[in-house]
Amino acid sequence: MQGASSAEIFLGQRLVVGVGDLATSSDAQAVLSTYSLGSCIGVVAYDGCARVGGILHVMLPSSGIAPDKAAAQPAMFVDTGLALFLRALGGQGAEREQTHLVVAGGASVIAGHDPFRIGERNARAALDILRELGYGVLHTDVGGIVNRALHLEMDSGLVTITTPHKGSRVSLAA
Repeated sequence: MQGASSAEIFLGQRLVVGVGDLATSSDAQAVLSTYSLGSCIGVVAYDGCARVGGILHVMLPSSGIAPDKAAAQPAMFVDTGLALFLRALGGQGAEREQTHLVVAGGASVIAGHDPFRIGERNARAALDILRELGYGVLHTDVGGIVNRALHLEMDSGLVTITTPHKGSRVSLAA
């Protein structure tokens, strides 16, 4: 997949989005999922009018630390990954004004003090960029010390966020 809009290849089934990857879809029967969001950030987007959505799973806040890696795998970084993700959604007909988002992850899962604060930096970078671009983040579930998983049901725009201890649901259909 490597930063491609690849959900359309897997029509009518669950598509798992790996670390440093993304997927978009307009297939009402698809369910997009990503797992193991520790310090990583997951961004779920859904345009209820166009019925287009997707998931992005990023690892690091800035592509500036590894430009060669960013060129090969742009979805690994918040800055290049969000740009690619939003273009892919727009290419399938999603419009910024109709697109609602959930941002989750950004935990501190390393035992003890995390001097790099990667989770916190990932969350801040994602939220700042989305705000600057004028996207509405409907719900955030960031920080803490637990891993999360995200699931987007394309037929309804329903997002399920799960942790080892609980689950919550957010509707992105408007």
